[in-house]
Order: sequence, then C-alpha cells, then structure tokens
Amino acid sequence: MTLWGSRFAGKLDPAAWQLNASIDFDQRLALQDVRGSLAWANGLQKAGVLASEEGEQMRSGLQAILAEFEQGTFAFQESDEDIHTAVERRLGELIGPAAGKLHTGRSRNDQVSTDLRLWMLDHIPELEAAIAGLQLALLERAEGDLEVMMPGYTHLQRAQPILLSHWWLSHFWPLQRDRQRLAALAAHTASLPLGSGALAGTAFPIDRAALADELGFLSPSPNSLDAVADRDFVAEFLFCAALTGVHLSKLAEAVVLFTSAEFGFFELSDAFATGSSLMPQKKNPDIFELARGKAGTLQGALSGLMTTLKGLPSTYDKDLQEDKLPIFNSYDTLIALLPVLAEGVRTLSIHPERMRAAIDPGMLATDLADYLVRQGLPFRQAHSVAGQAVRSAIQQGKALDALSLEEYQSLSPAIGPDVFAVFDPRQSIAHRNVTGGTAPEAVAAQLQQAKALLYSD
Repeated sequence: MTLWGSRFAGKLDPAAWQLNASIDFDQRLALQDVRGSLAWANGLQKAGVLASEEGEQMRSGLQAILAEFEQGTFAFQESDEDIHTAVERRLGELIGPAAGKLHTGRSRNDQVSTDLRLWMLDHIPELEAAIAGLQLALLERAEGDLEVMMPGYTHLQRAQPILLSHWWLSHFWPLQRDRQRLAALAAHTASLPLGSGALAGTAFPIDRAALADELGFLSPSPNSLDAVADRDFVAEFLFCAALTGVHLSKLAEAVVLFTSAEFGFFELSDAFATGSSLMPQKKNPDIFELARGKAGTLQGALSGLMTTLKGLPSTYDKDLQEDKLPIFNSYDTLIALLPVLAEGVRTLSIHPERMRAAIDPGMLATDLADYLVRQGLPFRQAHSVAGQAVRSAIQQGKALDALSLEEYQSLSPAIGPDVFAVFDPRQSIAHRNVTGGTAPEAVAAQLQQAKALLYSD
C-alpha cells in the first residue's frame, strides 16, 4: 500500500510504477531511515502526539526492524515503493495500527533528505580513511626512496632534477586537500531537514534542535522551503569525488608512463598488472588505466546532477530522486579503487639507474644561470648566457658539460673553472633547500609535516 494512494480511485500503471519506485537503490538508506524514524517518534512523544505506551511500542518495533536490516533478514515486498514505505509497512506488521502515527507531521520530502544526509555523514569518514590509506602508501614510498634522483618534467619535457621522494609527496598533498574538503562537507551536510514537512514546516510542536542533537546534526535547517530543496551537499560530495578522481588519474597516468619501456623508471608488480590475450610479452598497467578512466565517470556524475538541479522550481520535485545513484556509485567507485591503488603503489619496483641516466646535463642550464647570478650578473643576462651555451652545445652535438672552459669564458668572463660543478645533479638538488623544495633537508621536513597531518587525524 502506498503512502499517498487514498486520493486516487485507480492504480498507477505498472510501467509508471516501476519508473516511479526507488526501492531498488534507496534501500541503502535503510539504517538511516530507521534512525531518523526513531528520533521522530521520540519527538512526537515529547510533543504529546504519542502517548508514552505508543512511543515505547513504536521504538520497540523500529528497533526490531533495525535488527532485521543489520542481520540481512528484512523481507521487501513488491508494494514497497521506497525505503520509507517499506519501513512503515513492516512497522504496521509488528505493532499494528499505531504504526500509522509515525508519519504525523512528517513528509517523505524532509525524510529522504534527512536519510541521505545521515548516510553521507556515516560514509564520509570511510572515504577519508580510504584516501588516507593511499597517502600512507605514498609516505612509505617517499621514506624508502629518499636517495633516488629523477628528472622532473614540465610540458612532459625534461626540466630539472628532483628527488623521487619529492615526486611521491607531490601526490600526497592533493589527497590531503581532498580529505580537508570532505571534512568541510561533513559540516555543510550536518543541517537537519527533519521537521520541515513537505515544504512549510510541521504543524506539531516538535523540538527540532533536540532532534538535530539526537541524530548528530549541528543544527536544524533555518528555512523549510530550502531544506527540502537543498541538494548542495550532494553536489559538493560529487565534486569532492570527481576532484579526488582527477588526482588519482594524474598519479595513475604518471605510473602508466613511467612503467613503459620508453621511460623504464618503474616496474609493476605481477599482482597489479595484467597480460595480453594475444601478445605473451605484455605487462599492462590496467589497474592504473582503470583509475584514469574512472575519473571521467566521476566527473559525469557531477555534471549529470548539476544539470538536473539547474532548472528546478522551489521546494521538492521528483527530479531529486536522481540524487542518490550518483552518490552511491561515486562512493562505491572510490572505495573500490583507493585500496587497490595504495597496494599498487607500494608494490612498484623502481629503477634508479634509469632515472639517473635520464638526467642529462642540459637539464642543469638553470643551474648555470644561477651560477652566473652568484658571480654578480643580473638574472636576465645570466639566462641569456646560459641559453647561448645551450645553443652552442646543440650545434656542436655536445652535452652542455662537454663545452670547454674557453668556450664558456667566451660567452662571459664571469665564468671560472668551478663552472663544471653546476652539472652535478645532486648539487642542483641540494641548492633547492627552501620550504617545499626538493633538497634532501627540505624533503625530510616535508615528510615530517605530512606524517604529522596524517597521523593526527
């Protein structure tokens, strides 16, 4: 039996019923729906709508339903349009007509928003923990690879030498921002819609502040019209998920590149690689490619919801039924992906000799310019001299450090015999000893900062 059918003489068309029903996916809100109903029953009793015995009977029935959900024994029926209908129907089976009082002053409009907010508040910590798991794997790599040098890239062109640890940590910090956004989202989500009714507020003297406190919300929503319409928290969740997906995709893309024969910096563990059905020699980075691909799926969920929301009139519209699947799917995608990526990162083998061999003297042209600055030249002039040296080396088919001292001094009398020290990549790295730089001391300090943030949460 529907919660709304008494006004109608005929039944809903079966195909229309299937389209309208949401029980297939909103049953994931079952625990939250019962929790919200328990709080609402308490509120109704305090407001004098339920007698003491009725309140106790209702709580007993709802606790029994909660146990059925937790134990996986709850039996859904074809008549269950949504999770709210299913719970109220089962409550009637357990306690009789008194169950009909549970919906007093409450609408599915404020009920479903409350359920969804509760679900998100329950699951945001789990997502944060999964992100932290990948961060931990990155920290472990950074600690273990402290002595390894590699080329850094801009425009995917070799740029300057860096420490591999510095590179690992460059993927830690975007994930830290992702966790910070989720923490802020939890605060934004913790505004209680329950008590807003269908749109105008409940007609019974419910203490909404007490309801909010009981359910773990920070406060009741200030406007009933906005409360039943608001899906900002859903959009924010999908944005957080999509941006996390972008960060995972960037890490995955780098691993795909660096495990290719053309780079050869990393090698995939057999446990996190696949083969080809045709070519026996292949070792494919499918796990990381899937991470890259799922970023598009996560962005699509955000785009879809934003398009749904953009033209809605005030208060509740059935379009908002489209808010749940994107959340569930995005959450499921990240929860499945993050632990696999963490182990994939942990089990990568590295080839330090390949990374060192990729650092050619031309990457130290900036160090040559910096050397000239230390000799007293303005940087723009020093940059020009270094550029002339690069051009001369290219024209002669030489490495930058193969030019003679005479050739260098012909470009600038400020250059002395000590110029060749600038072509030591370890010296180049060591010079960048500023906060956030790639020098060993700076990276060690960055590691400590990252650990403090990760372990304090």
